[in-house]
Amino acid sequence: MKKVLKSIILLALAGTAQADFSANVGWASDYYFRGILQSPSSPNGGLDYESGGFYIGTWAADVYDGLEVDGYFGYGADIGDVSLSIGYTGYFYTGDFDDTYQEINLGAGFGIVTLDVAIGKYDGDFDEIAAGDQDAYTYYALTVEKNGFYGKYAGFAQDASGSYFEAGYGTTVADIDLGLSLLVADKDLSITGNTNESLIFTIGKTFDLD
Repeated sequence: MKKVLKSIILLALAGTAQADFSANVGWASDYYFRGILQSPSSPNGGLDYESGGFYIGTWAADVYDGLEVDGYFGYGADIGDVSLSIGYTGYFYTGDFDDTYQEINLGAGFGIVTLDVAIGKYDGDFDEIAAGDQDAYTYYALTVEKNGFYGKYAGFAQDASGSYFEAGYGTTVADIDLGLSLLVADKDLSITGNTNESLIFTIGKTFDLD
């Protein structure tokens, strides 16, 4: 889902014995999730707990018609030079923006390369033909990251389709996280039915609650 979820997984993979509580707030010039536009100019925030590789938390964002509210938990560990993680994420909505998504998240990282896979169910219909049906989907993402720069190719399989490429840079200045990225999504992920290209700016801050 989002850069904040990636940060939480990275915290879990650290595998420290110390328990950590944290909160985060942020804003995105355009909120894209997995190549799909959710809302322009979206504020967001969340709460997280991490201990010894286990993580649990919640995150919410403005999606114009109500809020997207996510809940997630999981576990990550290092085995030699390989980082592995497994978890659950649920995506819920307070308005009529979308229906519920629930998924199992799998991750593996080696050096600068990370592979993420989500296997999920959607409490709606991607084709909007048979309302109430559950559609199954698989999301995959291959990311290469070094010194704040990253490139990602990702897409969907099963009852969902489409792919996108994202490249960007993130840094921290005076404890403020800043990010700039270029996203190019194919027509299957665009609400206009055309290839979508977007330049996205994000800003955020994490607070240690311990």
